[in-house]
Amino acid sequence: MNRLKDIFSFSEDFPLIFTQADFWIFFAVIYFLYAIVYRKKSLRSAYLFAISLLFYYKTSGLFIGILLFSTVNDFFLGKAIYHSKSIIVKKFLVAFSVIVNLGTLCYFKYAYFFTESYNNLFNTDYEVINYLAQFANTWASVDYFTVDTIILPVGISFYTFQTISYSVDIYRKQIKPLNSIIDFGFFVSFFPQLVAGPIVRAADFVPQIRKEINITKEDFGNATFMILKGLIKKMLFADFIAMNFMDRVFDVPEMFSGFTNIMAMFGYSLQIYGDFSGYTDIAIGLALLMGYKLPVNFNSPYKAIHCGDFWKRWHISLSSWLKDYLYIPIGGNQNGSIFSYIFIIIFTFLGALAFADFGVAIIATSIIGGLLVITVFSSKIAWHFNRNVNIMITMLVGGLWHGASWKFVIWGGLNGLGVVAYKYWRQISPYENSNAWLATIWKITFTFIFITFTRIYFRGNSMDHIDRFYQSIMTNMDWTNALAVLWEYRVVFIVMLIGYITHWLPYKTKDWLLDQFIKSNIVIKGLIATIVAIICYQTYAADFQPFIYFQF
Repeated sequence: MNRLKDIFSFSEDFPLIFTQADFWIFFAVIYFLYAIVYRKKSLRSAYLFAISLLFYYKTSGLFIGILLFSTVNDFFLGKAIYHSKSIIVKKFLVAFSVIVNLGTLCYFKYAYFFTESYNNLFNTDYEVINYLAQFANTWASVDYFTVDTIILPVGISFYTFQTISYSVDIYRKQIKPLNSIIDFGFFVSFFPQLVAGPIVRAADFVPQIRKEINITKEDFGNATFMILKGLIKKMLFADFIAMNFMDRVFDVPEMFSGFTNIMAMFGYSLQIYGDFSGYTDIAIGLALLMGYKLPVNFNSPYKAIHCGDFWKRWHISLSSWLKDYLYIPIGGNQNGSIFSYIFIIIFTFLGALAFADFGVAIIATSIIGGLLVITVFSSKIAWHFNRNVNIMITMLVGGLWHGASWKFVIWGGLNGLGVVAYKYWRQISPYENSNAWLATIWKITFTFIFITFTRIYFRGNSMDHIDRFYQSIMTNMDWTNALAVLWEYRVVFIVMLIGYITHWLPYKTKDWLLDQFIKSNIVIKGLIATIVAIICYQTYAADFQPFIYFQF
């Protein structure tokens, strides 16, 4: 009973994380009550909104205020956009919504990044001060909030993009504004996907809010299968191999051979996929148990045959959001815009300044500026530049969305180069149109290796840490002890092998497994769930492993 009180108390000491038993106790209780109220639409929205706020409070504490601010702000802006008769006013209100949302996101997520860039640019030594905390302390006459640190609220990148999509979709006349702020709050804060996605667009979710809920046997089986699959991905294929191998290697890459570091990178590709797609599988399953459908966020990304294909399969909700709300508005693959040119010049200058000195930054920026000048006189070069500049910008922004550091920008830029390079390669590739299995395996293998090795900029703690990783590979491959490494970590590599095999299974096999699970007796489902739970929690270490995308 005391444990139940802790779970439902307003205490941050008991966060509700999908991999912890506390969450499943929490969900069992709220699902029982949901079964009582779900037919009454207004009460259902209010109930889920309240539960979602409790969930977020226990995860992020007083940062719930930011979530509520965003909810109230965009609810009334959405109404104002819809009812305004002037197109100028509509555009102003949409711009205001975007500025407020992105401004809030930038304050909490990019304050250190911008301060560091400013210091590099003007040779100053400013430090970050949390003016919001300072104001709160002064206003309340307390000394509660830390003023020399800005902490990133969990999930802010996800719900910020959701509220932006709401205002923009109303402006585009794709949806009408919701009449109830409770309904809108429910859309923004729906707890399964609140802190790590998938990013839910208003046009996809709003129509579901007032629908009749009818959970079929197929829905229940599909939802349960997704949850069990997500737990296996996260707790077995992600956490187990990370705790027993990868974290040791990445902590001190110079202490291990280059071969071991390379194997750790292949392990990390499985870890991050299992971690993130595991979370979204559980989120989709939980939502489906309550009668709501969330968008698919992963589609066997390591089956991709080129880099562009990968980004159509990985974090689909973010990729499609960036495409529809950034890539296409700034010109798509048809033409660059003033925004495109200014952005690429500023990013080139600041990026070069971050890694070199002012002189190098000027030279790099001059090269890009010279290229822009050439496009004025050469239609052929202009065509190639305009066709690809917006892809690079979108991928750079996508990298920066993942983390406030230049290493994430490099990671995004490398993926952008991968997308652009393939556009030209496919024009001369001798096997581009080949359906031969050998050609397909080659395409998948090459793409997978490329994606895996760009991720060192994602996983590395700093550029110095990344340099040590490369040094180990270039100077200490130590092939003679490769078999000894494989044997020493044999259990980890067996789990990795199983993980990749299940990922590369044909779609027909996966669909058959899902169909058999859905058709199975409830006793069989319960037995399978019990076995999965035993395996997952037996391999789970005492140390808590947060979901990787909580930091974004």
